[in-house]
Amino acid sequence: MSNLTLYLTSVLIWGSTWIAITFQYGVVPPEVSVAYRFSLAALLLMGWCLARGLKLRFTLREHAWMVLQGGLMFGLNYVCVYLAEQRIPSGLMATIFSLMVFLNLLGARFAFGTPLAPKALAGAALGVAGVASICLPGAGALGVRPGMAGGLALAVVGTVAASFSNLVSQRNQRHGLPVIQGNTFGMLYGAILVTLYCLATGRNFAFDPSLRYLGSLAFLAVFGSVLAFGAYLTLIGRIGSGRAGYAMVAIPLVALALSTVFEGLAWQPGLAVGVVLCLGGNLLVLPRAPRPAKIGA
Repeated sequence: MSNLTLYLTSVLIWGSTWIAITFQYGVVPPEVSVAYRFSLAALLLMGWCLARGLKLRFTLREHAWMVLQGGLMFGLNYVCVYLAEQRIPSGLMATIFSLMVFLNLLGARFAFGTPLAPKALAGAALGVAGVASICLPGAGALGVRPGMAGGLALAVVGTVAASFSNLVSQRNQRHGLPVIQGNTFGMLYGAILVTLYCLATGRNFAFDPSLRYLGSLAFLAVFGSVLAFGAYLTLIGRIGSGRAGYAMVAIPLVALALSTVFEGLAWQPGLAVGVVLCLGGNLLVLPRAPRPAKIGA
């Protein structure tokens, strides 16, 4: 795939997965749904690797790094996301998640020595102000909701975990770990860790045979997990986590539009201001937007 195709794949699929997650709620505990999703995704990727004859033997050290990547991204991150979206609208979860842009740049600065331009600090300030406008009590974006504070906290924890995982993925690719196999084992390890967590905490491994649940599970596993993650992490390997994070500017726009239609998200002044500040900060903090012809070159 060209870089442009990878970018559009990530944006359009992930922009719609936030609302698809809400279709998972009901019979199955959210954490169990995470385990189901990434178990299915890992099996699909493992089958693909076997069919293509891709390398599946790695050293213990390489597996340790894949455990770390999977535990952060496909474990902690998604457990937090699934739990958070029970308390806050999916579009707002996607907007908060876009803070990963700033975290990616800061992490890349400390982990890989990537230069951090002065405008990144201004962009980060705008982003934080935007999220504050959305989240802080009295800001007028959400009003008072049961469990809202907990949902916002979970959203932030999930975002931090995802950012660390992006840096681990970038490190793994720099050390020669292929994206597809890295995702395969990462999702497998993430599913195993979440399953162990569910067993330890007494979660009920129920299953919902409804079309709504099965359809959303298939969409999230095949498109949201296998295809979108493969595209995004490949993009990270090609252009770095900071520039790949540009997708986080467009994804919330798709998610907010769907949340408005399906969840009745009310665009109060605090919310509108917060979204504008957050996305404006994202645009400022990232490198100059590449032209489509150059992205696909």
